[in-house]
This record gives sequence, C-alpha cells and structure tokens, in this order.
Amino acid sequence: MDVLSELLDGVRARGALFRRTVMNRPWSLRFASGSPLTLATMLRGQAWIVPAEGEPVPVGTGDIAIICGRAPYTVADDPATPPQVVINSTDYCLRGANDAETDEGPDSSALLLSGAYTGRGEISERLLHALPDVLVIPDADHHRPLLDLVAEEIVRDKPGQQVMRDRLLDLMLISTLRAWFDQSEAHAPPWYRAMKDPVVGHALRLLHDDPAHPWTVADLAAKSGVSRAALARRFTAQVGQPPMTYLASWRIDLAADLLRETQATVGSIARKVGYANTFALSVAFKRLRGTTPTEHRATAPTQRIGK
Repeated sequence: MDVLSELLDGVRARGALFRRTVMNRPWSLRFASGSPLTLATMLRGQAWIVPAEGEPVPVGTGDIAIICGRAPYTVADDPATPPQVVINSTDYCLRGANDAETDEGPDSSALLLSGAYTGRGEISERLLHALPDVLVIPDADHHRPLLDLVAEEIVRDKPGQQVMRDRLLDLMLISTLRAWFDQSEAHAPPWYRAMKDPVVGHALRLLHDDPAHPWTVADLAAKSGVSRAALARRFTAQVGQPPMTYLASWRIDLAADLLRETQATVGSIARKVGYANTFALSVAFKRLRGTTPTEHRATAPTQRIGK
C-alpha cells in the first residue's frame, strides 16, 4: 500500500452531516461546529472561506474546499461581510430539498453545500497533519459527476440513506485529496514529493510498511541500494529530516491515532509501533507531542456533533 493510500484508508464517516443553505447577499455564515474536517462547495454562486488564521480563500461555483481542524471559520460572499448566522453543532443538519427553490430572486444566487465528519476515529491525525487549514480544488480538476450525485442524494429520504451519505462523503473527500496531491505538489508534504525518488521513495515505503521493525539507517541503505551516508544525505534533503527522526515521528503519529481510535493498552500500542514498552513510548511521545499517551487519550473528542 502506498503512503497516500495508507492515510486515506482510515477515512470512515459515521453519521456524516450535510447542510444545504441558500443565501441572499450580503451573507456570511460562521461555522463553530468543531468538526475535525469539513468539505464545502458552492453549487451556485461564489464565496470566500475565512479561516481562523491565514488569508481568505476564494471558492467558485463547483470548486470543492476542504477545511481542516476544529477552529471556527467563516464562509461569506465577501471576506469583509460580518457573520450574520453562527452555526453550532445543534444547527448543523440536513436541510430540506425545497431549500434550494425557496428564493430565486436576483440576489439569491448563492447555494452552499457542506458535509462534515462528526467524531473520533473517522479522520486520522496523520492525514490532518498532512493538510493545510484550507485547500481548494477547482471545478475543472475534480470528478464533477460525484459532486452531482452527492447534491442529489442528500435531499432524498430513503432507507439506508445515512450509510449512503457516509460513503458519499468518504468518496468526495478521497477524490478531492487525490486531485490535490497530484496537482499541488509544491504544497504537498515533503514525504509525498520524495516518494518519486527511487532511493528515498523505497526507504519511505519500507518504513511505512513495517514501522515496528528495528530499523537503522544502515538497514535502510542496504535495502535501498546505496551507502549509509548517501541515504542519510538524500533522505534529509528531500524529506526535511533524517530517516530515524522521520520514523520516530511516524511511529508517534500512529500511536496517537491508536490511542484515540482503540481501547488497546498503551503497552500493546507501544509494541505495535516499534517501542519496547510503555515507558519507551511515553518518553518519545512526551518529547514529540509535549504530553503523555494517557493524557492524549483522555483529551480525545468523544462528542459527536449534532447528536
């Protein structure tokens, strides 16, 4: 399995929430739902996404935006338009099919469709760490029939509809991320760009295929067909950190997901990701995350929005 597939394999919506909203200018919605990841698209009209930090990002008709993190953000017709409505967890729900038809006057050209992941274990922290706060894929660069299918399905009310919505949100996310990684290599994580290098890419695949193996730089170099010094130099230049530093970070990312997604003991998780015991994992976890595995698990968001 390639590294991107490994990240996307953990995507599993359960109880995905959709919102379909018609707005008259001037309009501005403040999203404060606390979702770890949200997809948004303008079915009609244009908008700006104003993240908690950073510059506003334009979204045209048919573009798909992905907003990462639980920080509040704003979607508006203009970045300067003050929020008129604050959407909290209890407000984030499926709107009726006739919402899109309620006002077709000259000022009601904006139709926003958004879908949110709702709880722990649906999106891995490893994936969230690989993405910017906001990314946008233009209409011409994604699979438009999938977006059309989502728009049609969320206004239906049939048996099994929630499962359908969950899977459609997953497909929409995976399709959008594949397009972004392929077309935005300049902004993709260094490890993704490095996968094309025959030496560094091979070493990365070895680390990801078996992170619990007691790897050394010498082992990786031998299996990659280069000297130890050559691998260390090439890996560091392309990935941005030495092989063993990258491996330690990857192991802790894996452990962080397992701590929040499973009930496995800290000791068993330690062994699963390549540490001899609970103490060894705790030391590494504290060094890289500033907290202990137990504290990390205790702060897991367990509340599902809209529930």
